[in-house]
Amino acid sequence: MVNTLLREIELRLDALFAQLAEGFDAPPAQRLRLEGLLEAAALLGIATQAELEAVLTERYCAAFSCSPAEDFGAQWQRLFPFPQIPAMQRRAPVVPSTSDDL
Repeated sequence: MVNTLLREIELRLDALFAQLAEGFDAPPAQRLRLEGLLEAAALLGIATQAELEAVLTERYCAAFSCSPAEDFGAQWQRLFPFPQIPAMQRRAPVVPSTSDDL
């Protein structure tokens, strides 16, 4: 039987990464609550940090068709130490609002 907390973590990771993959922003509170669930699962012994990082990587790959290591480099976990989630909105296009002829 799958643990309810782990299943909820997977569902929330999928939702967060889907938003970002579609080009939408994700509210910081959504990410922060999810990071709290990851930390709680580790503290309660429901899963190890390594197991949770594997789930995070798997769900990231499902949404973005690449791993966090491919997007952020081999040392991505130094940029996002557990329980931080590599959740970054894609860069918005910048369009000048004034002419350069001023």
